Amino acid sequence: MLAHHQRIVITGVGLAAPGASNLHEFRKQVLDGRSGIQEIDLRYFGTAPAGLCSIPETKYRKKKENKKGTRAGCLGVYCAHEALLDAGLEQSVYDKARTGVYIGLTEHGNVETENEIYHLKQYDYDVAYWSHHHNPRTVLNNPAGEITVSLGITGPHYSIGAACAAGNASLIQGVQMLRLGEVDMALAGGVSESTGSFGIFASFKAQGALAEAAAPEQACRPFDQKRNGIVVSEGACIYVLERLDRALQRGARIYGEIVGYGMNSDAKDFVLPFDQRQAECMELALAKAGLRPDQIDIVSTHATGTKQGDAEECRAIRSVFQGTGSPFINNTKSIIGHAMGAAGVLELAANLPSFDDQLVHPTINLDDPDPECLLENLVVGEPAQGSTLSTILNNSFGMLGINSAVIVQAYRGSS
Repeated sequence: MLAHHQRIVITGVGLAAPGASNLHEFRKQVLDGRSGIQEIDLRYFGTAPAGLCSIPETKYRKKKENKKGTRAGCLGVYCAHEALLDAGLEQSVYDKARTGVYIGLTEHGNVETENEIYHLKQYDYDVAYWSHHHNPRTVLNNPAGEITVSLGITGPHYSIGAACAAGNASLIQGVQMLRLGEVDMALAGGVSESTGSFGIFASFKAQGALAEAAAPEQACRPFDQKRNGIVVSEGACIYVLERLDRALQRGARIYGEIVGYGMNSDAKDFVLPFDQRQAECMELALAKAGLRPDQIDIVSTHATGTKQGDAEECRAIRSVFQGTGSPFINNTKSIIGHAMGAAGVLELAANLPSFDDQLVHPTINLDDPDPECLLENLVVGEPAQGSTLSTILNNSFGMLGINSAVIVQAYRGSS
């Protein structure tokens, strides 16, 4: 068993976001404040703003394999391969039996079930025509499992269901498994295929929580007086996590070090968030990192564009950071929408390059700030220039009151 203080670093990033298929493209997109949202037309539901990904789907596996699997699996396989390539591990130095795959999901199986029922309709709902692929497509470990099949990884794989905190939760799981000595390398991240499900859109609409706008790219507007809900997006982001000593040994480029994290539960409501528990979650992460609030340079907000959700998070942030010389604060969902299980990891990826270029990407569509959402140093419209940006606190919160915060720091030497 390894010591709990083993340092864990990020050495590879693979992603698919609305508007980008790699980190370089993604960073340019968020710095430009260029929306990845478009209008889609869902069966039964109709049109809605949404975020869709465009990736070279047959880069790492054949069309037949993609068809046999799921959209979530397709996104996951692409991002896992890209992450390993980015980390210089395409010819892996790690034993595949000592490699873990941990994938965060908000939901899984909705798309396949809806598709099968739609397919059955033409056969008068005769279940003899139900696909034999349904079960392996809809088990919760599917996206993680598809990654192991594609890469020949024989170590542990599983999915982590933590609503929209699932991406952060997967990073935490990867860190813990590396520190426990259960694996020597981890592929950790989140995946969402939610734009394929009309039921998700219909449910948010029934809650009064689905965004509407005359122009789709203006629909996601966290903190704005005119915000009216969530823009649903698909997406994925997977990181290569390694122990620092092994990463240094092989001369890896290090994006950052995961120095702290916190997770807790509101224990209050099925849907509505709770600022006190969110604040406590951030404080847990700070305590684990051994950092004070004034040592955080960027807070990446979860804010989804809902009335209460945005206001609750802003209260939580103010309570943690008041009187500290506030960090820069931004929101990535305003640009790419809400990628559910992939949201937290994509939003972290949007901010990671700040360690190199010393820029903080902007929040867009914030034309009329809500007084309940006022935050000092909220970056709006244009990037902000930093000078010593080296620490990010990444928030992700989800339904049933699950909260997460992950703190990543620029690598500062091996001492």
